[in-house]
Amino acid sequence: MHVYKMGNRTPELIICSFLVASLLVIHFFTDLLRASLAGSYALDVTLSQLIESQSSEYAWLLKLLVNCFGYSCVFVPGYLIYKYVQRTNYLERGNKTCLHTAINMCITGNSNYEAVDVIHVASSSSNGASMERDRPSKRTSSQEAVQLLWCFGGLMVSYLTWGVLQEKIMTQHYQNFAGESAKFKDSQFLVFANRMLAFFVALGYLQWQPTATRHRAPLYKYSYASFSNIMSAWFQYEALKFVNFPTQVLAKSCKIIPVMLMGKIMSKTKYESYEYVTALLISLGMIFFMTGSADSNKASGVTTLTGIFLLSMYMIFDSFTANWQGSLFKSYGMTSIQMMCGVNLFSTIFTGASLSMQGGFMDSLAFATEHPKFVFDMVILSICSAVGQLFIYHTIDVFGPVVFTIIMTVRQAVAIMLSCFIYQHSITMLGIFGVLIVFAAIFLRVYCNQQLRAKRKRAEAIKPKTAV
Repeated sequence: MHVYKMGNRTPELIICSFLVASLLVIHFFTDLLRASLAGSYALDVTLSQLIESQSSEYAWLLKLLVNCFGYSCVFVPGYLIYKYVQRTNYLERGNKTCLHTAINMCITGNSNYEAVDVIHVASSSSNGASMERDRPSKRTSSQEAVQLLWCFGGLMVSYLTWGVLQEKIMTQHYQNFAGESAKFKDSQFLVFANRMLAFFVALGYLQWQPTATRHRAPLYKYSYASFSNIMSAWFQYEALKFVNFPTQVLAKSCKIIPVMLMGKIMSKTKYESYEYVTALLISLGMIFFMTGSADSNKASGVTTLTGIFLLSMYMIFDSFTANWQGSLFKSYGMTSIQMMCGVNLFSTIFTGASLSMQGGFMDSLAFATEHPKFVFDMVILSICSAVGQLFIYHTIDVFGPVVFTIIMTVRQAVAIMLSCFIYQHSITMLGIFGVLIVFAAIFLRVYCNQQLRAKRKRAEAIKPKTAV
C-alpha cells in the first residue's frame, strides 16, 4: 500500500524537483555574477547594489539583463513542467491533488479537464461576452451625464496623480531622518508594488461583484501579456531617467504606429487610409516636440539615444501586450477584470522572483524605512495605477473606446502642462507646435473613426430594405 502511494506521488516529486533544481542553478549563477562584479565573493553586497555601482550611463543595460535572468526563475521551471506534463499525460491521471489542480488550471484553464468541454465552454463564454457587450443601454440622459463625469473625473484624478508621482519618485531626491537626500533607483520595485496592488484590487472586485462569465482561459496564456507588460513598465520608468515626462507622454501618443505594425504582424489587421495619415502626423509632431523641448541638463548624445531607445522598447512591448490581450478576449471571452487579475498575478510573480534573486527587496525596503515620504508616494502611486485600470475598463464598457480615447487625450494634454508647471520643463514654440500636431491628429483619428462607424451602421440599416 505504501509502495502504491509512493508510485502515485512520483510525478509530484519530479515536478517539485524541477522547481528546486532550477532555482538552485539560477541562484548559483547569480552568486557567480555577484562575485564577478564585486571582484571578490562578498555576501554582504546585493546584486542590485553592485549594478548601481557600475557606470551610470550604461547601468540600465546590465540591470535589464539581470532582470531577465530573474524572470527565468519562473520561465525555466514552468517550461520544464509543461514539457513533462505533455510527455507523461499527467493531467489525464485520476489522482486529483492540489498540485494537479494548479497545473491543470495553468495549462488547460479548467480544474475538471475535458478537452471537448473546454472548447465548448470557451465558445459559449465568448458568445456570452459578446452578448453582454451588445446589451442595450437603459440609462436616461441625466444618468449618462453623471456616469460620464464620474469616469472623466476618475481617470483624470487617478492618472494625473500617477503621472506626477511617477516623475517625482524617479527624478527627485528624498530626505531621510538625518536630513540627507537620496534618489530611489530600483524601478522594478515600483512595478512590483503597482502590479501587486492591482492584482488584489481586481481579485477583490471579482469577489465583491462576481461576473456571469466563467473563467476558462489557461493561466499560462497571461504570462506572455504579463511579461510584455512588466517590460513596458520597466522601460517606461527607466526612460524617465533620460527624458522628461512630457516627452514620454507624447511618446505614448506615438505608440499607435507600433500597435498598427504589431497588429499587422500578429493578426493580419487591415487599416484605413486615415489611420496611416494620423499615425504619420503623430510621429511628425513627436519629432518637433523632441527638438523643441531638449533639456540642457541631458544634452549628451549617449543620454539622448538611450532615452529614445528606452521609449521605443516601451512602445514595442506595450503594443504587443494590447494585441495579445485582444486575441485572448476573442478566443476565451473573459471579462476585462479577469484579464486585469490574471496579467497582474503573473506580473507580481515575475517581478517578485527577480527582486528576490537580486536582493532588490532588501535595498528598496531599507530605502523605504529611511524615507517615509517615499512610502507615501509609492502607495499613492500604486493605488492610482490600480484604480485607473478599473476606470479604464468601466469607461470602455459603458461608453466605448471613442469616448475613452477622447478623455485620455485630454488627460495627456493636462499632464504635459501640469508637469511643465511643477518641474519647470521648458518648451519652445516648435515644441508647442509639435504638441498641437499630435493632439490634432489624435482628434482627427477619433473623428474619422466615428464617421466610419456611422457610415457602416447606415449601410447595414439600408441592406434589409434593398433586399425587400
